Amino acid sequence: MSEQSGSDPSSVDFDTAWCATDLGKYRACQYTYEDYSLEDLPPLDSSQFTGAFRWLGDAGSPIPRQVMKLNGLARDLAARGLTLPRDFVTFQTTENLYGSLDEVSLTGCWTNLSDRLPSPVEAGAFLVRFFRDQRNCVIWYLYLRPLSEAFVVYSDLDYEFEYEARRDREETQTDLEDAEEQRPAILWCAPSFEEFAHRFWIENRLRHAVNDHELPMLEPQLQEYLNHYRPPGLRCDRVLSEILCECQSVYVFANR
Repeated sequence: MSEQSGSDPSSVDFDTAWCATDLGKYRACQYTYEDYSLEDLPPLDSSQFTGAFRWLGDAGSPIPRQVMKLNGLARDLAARGLTLPRDFVTFQTTENLYGSLDEVSLTGCWTNLSDRLPSPVEAGAFLVRFFRDQRNCVIWYLYLRPLSEAFVVYSDLDYEFEYEARRDREETQTDLEDAEEQRPAILWCAPSFEEFAHRFWIENRLRHAVNDHELPMLEPQLQEYLNHYRPPGLRCDRVLSEILCECQSVYVFANR
């Protein structure tokens, strides 16, 4: 695994990986999830990550209860010199974006926002849990540092539970005071929330398509992503993918 420290060279270095499931015959997975090397993943077009989530369509109207919740969290973090990233706030507070990762998740992951949680490896830094597997196999967090861009990490530890257990003097699964034990338990997986969301959305849509034998119906962007895992001689180029999608659209329209 490579290491990632963010923009501050004095910050803690985290191991990097992408936690996900298989893509059928195109990418194997021994268990429910596996840690995949970031270097082996298909590249994403970073120019589309503007914070507006155009690749998901119109964001829709604000959700009042979510706006209130995020405003409270933002105020709490601001008192510690930290800022929630705008893309994260947009996603969590608008009706057509909020919950969209839950809907596409093949393994029953769901949105679950926490209050700020102290980083167990870095003074002044905090975690905010936002997404988790239904069986708590993996939990995703925003990692927030003063004067630095937020990024996404994951762990098999629920740090909210761990801190509450310690507060109540109950048994914990891990030693929160041991930074050397905690550092390898937290893995860096995406430089922004929108990039995390985009890759998660793509991969889960692909897995559904593999299960339902609907690969020819996928739009070119998803075909290109899957091409990364095909042997060179079996890859479809972008033009062919677009032709296939156009033919499929004509077929569907003609048979309505």
